[in-house]
Amino acid sequence: MERISFNAAPAGAYQAMKQLQDYVDNCGLDQQLLELIRFRISQINSCAYCLDMHFKEAVEMGETPLRLFSLSAWRETPYYTPKEEAVLAFAETLTKLPADERSDNIHEELNKYFSKHEIANLTMAVVAINGWNRITRSFGTIPGKYKVPHISKASQN
Repeated sequence: MERISFNAAPAGAYQAMKQLQDYVDNCGLDQQLLELIRFRISQINSCAYCLDMHFKEAVEMGETPLRLFSLSAWRETPYYTPKEEAVLAFAETLTKLPADERSDNIHEELNKYFSKHEIANLTMAVVAINGWNRITRSFGTIPGKYKVPHISKASQN
């Protein structure tokens, strides 16, 4: 049951999140990699609406359903590159923030594939999807109805 519609949310609050998302979307990181992050973090946070959205967007970008279905067990599969594995480990750690775990080793792995600037952008991507997950779960946004924007426009013709 939807508790709060995005239209009823304070404009400034939504706009702040939208600005962060716009930054992440245009920071130069690979969009397919960002979708892997978004999908995995949405799994961790049990955000059904975001899982629906990011599954559809990732497939539209060329991601395979097999890799998405297997993402919660990425450590047990051969489907992801070492670069993707480094990002997934980082995103999971940043989402869960385990008090007893230092992230030095995760940053050492990320440094093999990304500049410090890119790692900062990856951090912002994780922050953004965690924020959206929490907002969407709090608002009770109903999953299953999301349409990738350009697909929905094409289907209206």
